Amino acid sequence: MRRTLTSLTLLAAFFPAALHAQVNCAARDTVIEKLESGYGEVFAGGGLQNSTRIFEVWFSEEKGTWTILMTRADGMSCIMASGTNWREGIPGMKVPAGIPS
Repeated sequence: MRRTLTSLTLLAAFFPAALHAQVNCAARDTVIEKLESGYGEVFAGGGLQNSTRIFEVWFSEEKGTWTILMTRADGMSCIMASGTNWREGIPGMKVPAGIPS
């Protein structure tokens, strides 16, 4: 009985996290539409993590919101993080080597 209760407790603890992670993913076109029309966000930049994942940053200068988006090779995009109080990089900041200015 105690083993069953422990198993159910662990399952209940992890289920909401797994459910929440699935809610943050959708077809890329759907996610982009929501970022653009719902939040007024535009593409700020991004790059390849590996051969199967692209990371992008989207932001709204007007609303101050930002979103980090990961898109998989199958076309599904997941919101990895989002927040408020977006600010631009510091003008005149040194550009890392390998990045065209």
